[in-house]
Amino acid sequence: MASQPLKLFAGSSHPALAQEVARQLGIEVSETINNRFANGEIYIRPVETVRGQDVFVIQTCTDKVNEELMELFILLDSLKRSFAGKIHVVIPHYGYARQDRVAQPREPITAKLIADLISAAGADHVITMALHSDQEQGFFNFPVDNLNPRKLFVDYFKKKKIKDLIIVSTDAGGAKDVKKFADMCGVDFALVHKTRPKANVSEVLHVVGEVEGKTCLIYDDMIDTGGSVVNAAKALRDRGANKDMYLAAVHAVFSDPAVERMKAAGFKEVVVSNTIPLPAEKRFKGLTVLSVAPLLAQIIENVHESKSVTKVFD
Repeated sequence: MASQPLKLFAGSSHPALAQEVARQLGIEVSETINNRFANGEIYIRPVETVRGQDVFVIQTCTDKVNEELMELFILLDSLKRSFAGKIHVVIPHYGYARQDRVAQPREPITAKLIADLISAAGADHVITMALHSDQEQGFFNFPVDNLNPRKLFVDYFKKKKIKDLIIVSTDAGGAKDVKKFADMCGVDFALVHKTRPKANVSEVLHVVGEVEGKTCLIYDDMIDTGGSVVNAAKALRDRGANKDMYLAAVHAVFSDPAVERMKAAGFKEVVVSNTIPLPAEKRFKGLTVLSVAPLLAQIIENVHESKSVTKVFD
């Protein structure tokens, strides 16, 4: 066992997930004092001492990403200045990850900017989930555990024993991950080739793979406005895929009009994880939410005890 105590802190973005992780670890979420100045500036600090202790901070990114990141930076700064032994940031959905390269002239690389800010605020280590691109781990100058919850989804769909199943990637960037998903399920793989003329707009060009007569499971890292997955579903049905179709994604961003689009698309089931909290208005019939809390708790425990984390999620 690690010699230093473990403390778990939570930002305001996903208290339910933090509480579930704490229960898995058999501890309580550490208390903080959270206030606002009259002009909206954030004030946050730990109530109890953290000197020399192993500290984990859970803060995900929702549709209030700017507010949540600022809160995270301030909490990290307060922990650093309180002499925390080691500060681990657990950020299940990493905000601004999609802007990870210069695709057009004068574009920012915000994924790198957020990494720099997390580092400057005092973090020693980041635990995240399904980064938009694996190379973003290199944006940090300290260790990053980029967890892949693929097995969580594989186990769920294996139990359903779907006939004539084929796993489909919505773009070339996610093809490698989706191919591993298909191999773990023991089924074939297909690729929908698309272009993005602008942000949140996609156009399907080709479908690579034999989908006629198959039950398609579209798997992606995130669903934002839902345009990509709905267009992919239409393209697959146009090429003879079975009417019954499944959709799965790690991060349920669900920006408007995603929910309406998915309802209209007629998916048999939409399966997501709880890296992002889903309020009642974003839930609908046929939606299943899988919890990543057991995985995060196991990773936190292994990191705290200086054990390998690879076999936990590989």
